[in-house]
Amino acid sequence: MSELTFPDDILYHCEHTWVRISDDNTAVVGITDFAQDQLGEVAFVDLPSAGSGFSADEEFGTVESIKAVSSLHMPITGTVTEVNEALEDDPSLVNTSPYSDGWMLRITIAEDADKSHLLNQQDYTARLK
Repeated sequence: MSELTFPDDILYHCEHTWVRISDDNTAVVGITDFAQDQLGEVAFVDLPSAGSGFSADEEFGTVESIKAVSSLHMPITGTVTEVNEALEDDPSLVNTSPYSDGWMLRITIAEDADKSHLLNQQDYTARLK
C-alpha cells in the first residue's frame, strides 16, 4: 500500500469515498486512491445532475472499469451543486488524480449532516490492512 496516497486534510467514508469540507459548508467528493487502485482503469463514471440531494451512505452513482461496476456512496448528506464534467471525456482522471483532477461532485452540506461516521486518514488506512 505504500504507493497509494491518503491525504490527511480530508475525511473518508468506509465505502471508499472521500469528502473535503470547506469552511463555507460546501464540500468536494471523490473516490479514494485505494478504490481506484482496486477498480483498475476507470472507463466510465455515472454521476447525478446538479440539484440532486443525497443522504449519507446513499448510492449517488457508479464507476465502471474493465474489472467491475462499483456503486458510489455519498460520504455526507448534501445537495449536488456541480459535477466534474471533465470525467465524461477523461474518466481516467479518477485513476491518475483521485484527490484533485479526478474529483466527482461539489456539494452543499445539509445543515443537520452527521459527520461522526467519517474517518480520518489514520482510521481509514487502518481499516485497509
